[in-house]
Amino acid sequence: MPEQLWAPWRLEYVRQADEVPGCIFCVAAAGDDEDMLVVARGTLAFVLLNRYPYASGHLMVAPLRHVGDFLDLSDEEAAELHALTRAAVAALGRAFAPHGFNVGWNLGRAAGAGVVDHVHQHVVPRWGGDTNFMPVLADVKVVPEHLSDTRRRLAADWPPQ
Repeated sequence: MPEQLWAPWRLEYVRQADEVPGCIFCVAAAGDDEDMLVVARGTLAFVLLNRYPYASGHLMVAPLRHVGDFLDLSDEEAAELHALTRAAVAALGRAFAPHGFNVGWNLGRAAGAGVVDHVHQHVVPRWGGDTNFMPVLADVKVVPEHLSDTRRRLAADWPPQ
């Protein structure tokens, strides 16, 4: 096994992580799509790539409005979040041909939410046997495509047909 793994794009993100004041979803919603890795926007919600992906193409779907409690989503927001999640599954299916998906909400820190004050849903493409050994041995995940390339590829084919 090599002694070093190179992921130079991660250094840029680590350096910027502490420089972003406020909610990461609100900052992304107000920012430039390419810089913020936003794949698609609706009227009330948007889709963006996770900067700490569990797998290639890991997307998050979040309301544009800063909402910390799932039960505080309006019916319209919930409907658009669901529609964008369906579109995300379709887009990822075409772009990556995964064998399956994990789709879900982590509501509250005890449930695994890394960001607890802005609800969001994860859409993670999965492949048979994708539980690679790197996280176990080196606390590292290997993502084979640069995030900005993934964003461009998914955004170019949005909305999914």
